[in-house]
Amino acid sequence: MAFKPNYNFQKAERARAKAQKKQEKLKRKAEARGDEPDGDTAAADTADNAEASAPTDAAPRTDDA
Repeated sequence: MAFKPNYNFQKAERARAKAQKKQEKLKRKAEARGDEPDGDTAAADTADNAEASAPTDAAPRTDDA
């Protein structure tokens, strides 16, 4: 049987790898400057996780006005 590609998964993996590479590059630059890595990315990650885990029981709001 032929391989069935999963394009969404492949796209997500490429995006994840790109984001990881960017974070590593920023970390190397910060270390080279002698700066401490700012905690904004950690705070943003926790905010994204909290938003993703928020209950979605409410119906979507439509503004017809």
